[in-house]
Amino acid sequence: MFIINPAAGKQETTAQLEGLLSQVSFPHRVVYTKGEGDAQRLTQEAAACPEPLRVYACGGDGTLNEVVNGAAGLEHVAVTNVPKGTGNDFLKIFGPDYRERFYDLEALAQGPQRAFDLMDCNGKLGLDVVCAGVDARIAADVHRYKDLRFVSGMGAYVLSLVENVFFKGINRPMTVKMGDISWDNRQTAILCICNGRYYGGGFMPVAEAMPDDGVLDMLLVRQVSLPTFLRLVGKYAKGLYRNYPELILEHHGKAVSFCAREPVTVVVDGEVMVDTSFTVRLSEKKINFFFPEGCDYRMEKKIST
Repeated sequence: MFIINPAAGKQETTAQLEGLLSQVSFPHRVVYTKGEGDAQRLTQEAAACPEPLRVYACGGDGTLNEVVNGAAGLEHVAVTNVPKGTGNDFLKIFGPDYRERFYDLEALAQGPQRAFDLMDCNGKLGLDVVCAGVDARIAADVHRYKDLRFVSGMGAYVLSLVENVFFKGINRPMTVKMGDISWDNRQTAILCICNGRYYGGGFMPVAEAMPDDGVLDMLLVRQVSLPTFLRLVGKYAKGLYRNYPELILEHHGKAVSFCAREPVTVVVDGEVMVDTSFTVRLSEKKINFFFPEGCDYRMEKKIST
C-alpha cells in the first residue's frame, strides 16, 4: 500500500510518483492523506488484516512517523519511506544517493527488511531523533516560513534559526535525568536523543548511532553564548561531540526524563509536542523497515576533525 501525502514536497512530486506507480510490475493499492493523522489511521486499518503488508510512506519524516506509529509492533507489517518530502532525514543513514535509491520502486519492493528500534516519547513513537532545545524550537517554527512565497525549505530553516538563536535566545532552564547525569533546573542549549543519525536537514550529532542496537544516544549541550554556539554548531552537526566534553554531556542508554517550569517544545521525527514533563525511553515495540538491496545503514562514518 502506497500512502501518498499530497501536501509533502513540491506540487509536481505527486504527479511524478503517480507516473512511476503506473509502471510498477507488482500489485499495489494507492491511498491519499487529507490531513493530520490520516497516514497512521490508514496504516492501522490496512494492518487489521493478518496478511503480510508493506506500507510505503510517500512524504517526509512526518508522514513516515505516522505510518510507523500505525505499524509499530506488528510482525506482519513492514514500512518504508519514498522521499517525497522536503525533509527525509531518517533515510540519510542509507547514503547520499538515498533519494534515487528509494525512488526505484521495483528495487525497493524486492529489498530486505530489518527490525528497527523505536523511541517512546510520552506515548508518541519515533524512529529517528527526539530533540528538546533551541534545535527543537527552530524545527517547530520552520512551518511558519516554508509556505512564504520565494522561500525554499532551507530558506525557511535559516529564517527560523535566525529568529530563535539571535532574537529569542539559545538557552532555557531544564531538569534532566539520564543515567548518572542529574541536571537540576540549569540553563540548557540542546537535548538530543538519537536512534537514527540525522535531523534538522542534515545535522548528524552522533555519527555512530544505529537504529537496531538497542541503545539511545543522548547529548546534553550546556548553556552556551551566541559566539560559542556559532563557532561550534558546525562541529556538533558533524558528530564531534566527544571533542567538547566541557560543553556536551553524553549518555548511551535506554531512557531519559526531563522537565521545566515553562512548557518545553519537543520534536519527534518532525512532529511537535509541547508539555512541561517528558520521558523518552526505548520502546518495547519495534518496526520492520525495508530498503533497497545494497543500501547499507551500518556504513562506518568517516569523521573529520
